Amino acid sequence: MSTTDDNPTLETADVELRRQTSPLSTPDSLDYSIDSSLDQEREETVGIFGEYDTVDGVVAAAKAVREAGITKFDVHTPFPIHGIDDVIGIKPTILPWIVLGAGLSGMAGGFFLTMYTQGAFGSFDSLLSLAPYEYLISGKPLNSLPAYIPVIFETTILAAAFTAGLGMLLLNGLPMLYNPLFKHERFRRVTDDRFFVVIDAKDKKFDQARDILEDSSPLAIEVVKD
Repeated sequence: MSTTDDNPTLETADVELRRQTSPLSTPDSLDYSIDSSLDQEREETVGIFGEYDTVDGVVAAAKAVREAGITKFDVHTPFPIHGIDDVIGIKPTILPWIVLGAGLSGMAGGFFLTMYTQGAFGSFDSLLSLAPYEYLISGKPLNSLPAYIPVIFETTILAAAFTAGLGMLLLNGLPMLYNPLFKHERFRRVTDDRFFVVIDAKDKKFDQARDILEDSSPLAIEVVKD
């Protein structure tokens, strides 16, 4: 009868078999499973909110969250709070500048349209193979600007108004047909008598969010999952 002492090859095969069957022999796989589970849970977590019953409470919490270095958060209240934008750190919107650019573009378009249709650009008309509609009145020149102001004004307002409406929707991320916050029973009182500070799970300091909210003495803290 042969033994492992007599056969070194058999001993090596036995050690290899025990290494493959032992759970302690695969630490890399175990770590990978834990990381995958944490990643999946993190993907389901949308954020965390703290609930308050006073304006002073929610303002103090918002200040604490911002001073902690968290940038992806918002404050939800049943009515506007004066100065809350400065507390949150909301920057002035760029929408007025976008509307100004669109209005100037509309004005230039109206100016080009009126001048072109009057044949004021001369040989340029032949490039587009279009015939201008010359409208002569009392011997006035074709490029008489005062007569075209109503058209230019209308194209300016039209471009600015459409850009303001569409820009507002895009900058606010609208239309938003679904929000996980609306699934939480406590959050429904945001339209009545409760104030909320909501921290987004995508913030790089989200792991500290619960501790920061607990220090602000909220009525409740709840994790928001989708």
